[in-house]
Amino acid sequence: MSIKNILDSYILEDIQNPEHPSDFTIVKDHSMLVLRLPEITNNTISIFSYAFIIQENICYLYDREKHDFVKLGSLEAMNHFLDTKTEKLIKEIKLYYLDIDTMEDSLYENSSDQNFMSKWLTYKKELSLIHRLIFDATLSFELFIKYHKKYTTFEELAYADLYEHMERIRDLSKAALDKLDHLYDFYRAKVDEKMNRNIYYLTLLSGIFLPLTLVSGFFGMNTGGLPFTNDADGTIKVVVISLILEVIIFLPFFFANKKKKIQRFKR
Repeated sequence: MSIKNILDSYILEDIQNPEHPSDFTIVKDHSMLVLRLPEITNNTISIFSYAFIIQENICYLYDREKHDFVKLGSLEAMNHFLDTKTEKLIKEIKLYYLDIDTMEDSLYENSSDQNFMSKWLTYKKELSLIHRLIFDATLSFELFIKYHKKYTTFEELAYADLYEHMERIRDLSKAALDKLDHLYDFYRAKVDEKMNRNIYYLTLLSGIFLPLTLVSGFFGMNTGGLPFTNDADGTIKVVVISLILEVIIFLPFFFANKKKKIQRFKR
């Protein structure tokens, strides 16, 4: 009899659904383990759902292309199958970490490229997906180990090692997400500092033209009795007045900035 024929219709429906989250269920004389795991190929994340039926320590894997179960064999074969997936994922997570370290070094050295936010958003999205999938898969796999370790044929050490790999992926992805958050805070601080500096320069520029605007507006009025209208040196005197006003306005800023200036730290 095919293993497919002994399954409850609801269980079979869950197994056939590729969107079903990771889960572990015990039904009569068999158990079901569904693990929804991320896989990275050519820098693209794909999600694969692996559904296992374990009956009398014999493991069956649901083949989504054939829409039927394939006999893997013992639980050791199932362990080897999953161990290959997790080992590959650990290597990919480490590459993420190296890329994020490179982004961090670039920020500290003030040499970050214009695509920083694009990279940050991509890594944040992908690592969040990996962490969410692995977090659910780890919980389900823990229930699987607790249930099956009571059998003498169950290789607890081998599955404990596989569980440790899944935990490592979960912790590495979480650590990478935390590092991304710190990088974003530092990046925003740098952007805000640059914005404040630009606003400061615009304020200085506006201050430079403020006395000139005042003087030109005053002497540009179409009214009688304006000073220096009949004076041959009137233009020079107006320029001198403008310069004096510039000095009066900028002296307070100069002394205030000199007092608040902080010497740059050097190791």
